[in-house]
Amino acid sequence: MRPSRQAAAHGGDLRWLALLCTARLGFSFIFTAYSAALPLLMSDWTMNATQAGMVQSAYHLGFLISLFAVGFLGDRFGAKRTYLWSAVAAGVSALVFALFASDFISGAVLYGLAGLCSGGSYTPGLTLIAERFSPSTRGRAMGFYLAAASLGYALSLMLSSRLFPIGGWRLSLAANCSMPAVGLAVSLYALRDTPNVVHAVQSKRDVWRAVPAVLKNKPALLSMLAYTFHNWELLGMWAWLPAYLGAATQLSAGYDASPAKAIEVGALLSGFTYLTSMLGSLIGGDMSDRWGRSFTILLFSCISLAISFSFGWMIGWPLLVLFAVAAFYNLTSIADSAIYSTALTELVEPRHIGAAYAVRSALGFSAGAVSPWVFGLVLDTVRGVPSAPASLAWGLAWTSLGLGALPGPLMSWWLKRRPEAVRMAGGLR
Repeated sequence: MRPSRQAAAHGGDLRWLALLCTARLGFSFIFTAYSAALPLLMSDWTMNATQAGMVQSAYHLGFLISLFAVGFLGDRFGAKRTYLWSAVAAGVSALVFALFASDFISGAVLYGLAGLCSGGSYTPGLTLIAERFSPSTRGRAMGFYLAAASLGYALSLMLSSRLFPIGGWRLSLAANCSMPAVGLAVSLYALRDTPNVVHAVQSKRDVWRAVPAVLKNKPALLSMLAYTFHNWELLGMWAWLPAYLGAATQLSAGYDASPAKAIEVGALLSGFTYLTSMLGSLIGGDMSDRWGRSFTILLFSCISLAISFSFGWMIGWPLLVLFAVAAFYNLTSIADSAIYSTALTELVEPRHIGAAYAVRSALGFSAGAVSPWVFGLVLDTVRGVPSAPASLAWGLAWTSLGLGALPGPLMSWWLKRRPEAVRMAGGLR
């Protein structure tokens, strides 16, 4: 290919990726719509912390079922077709949740339904990127895709903090949950000329035989297990960070704020920390292309673990310090997310990649569905102890995230030592 044609092709790839990332941004608003309003909803829906965590867990449970299904659908019908049909379902279900959720039961059911319809913009999107970009640039491309979601989370929380004083949590939910429809519109334009690739299979039974094949792939299994423990920490942190920063706002020395104002500040500060998670996805993806997949995963997972074990005990510290720690926490905890996805495309045969994503998603989001509930359960349990300080309740709750994520770096270390790890990043383990 001539240099001019190469440049044109490269420019076309970048424009395509920019549009796909914009669509991903729109779909991501539903993810933080609930956590932004969580303190208000706990009051209006008369929920304790355990129930509040269960509503978030319902979303993650629906999301993992969705990801498991779309993985096989992507192998059977193609990533593009699966992505677009899922995008339609995501747009509709998000609006249903925003308009009709009114208590703990309806909130859990409808938010779970929204999660069930939201997985199509994630793993099929990663598959589309893997089909278009070579291994030498795939980590960065997937990093941009995950960074777009982080930007969406940030904008969602910032938007919520501005809308709470105007129309309360209902207006906030309505605004956030209308954005997946925007993501659908951008997706239709971005993928209009993208081929729908279906890898050849011998029979329909081969789709289900892909699962044992993936599970027998030891390096891929280690990557998926590391991702599972990573998700326990990441999704639990995202669910409870706005509420924690809201509580910290009230307890912070010298800060006099009403509960409503504290909730608004907590959501706004959380939104700003998601901007650093966007940077984390870009840094992690680029570092993994340059220095190796496992090395980068180990670096960031160990740093985020250290913060999980210490963050909750810091409540009552100056708010500026807590915000800085939260921002760095968000950066380090997501920096390895894109790398797990990239590594899997290099450890698994292309015809099994959808099944691999399905299995990984079932494992990872099972952990992510449980961790917000466990966090809330620990919070309620310690708060029920007479005279228990806030630092003990929040400290042990955040520690539960660190304990669940602790085996992750060990899985990545084992993966790095296996000879098959040389397939990653062109030999950079």
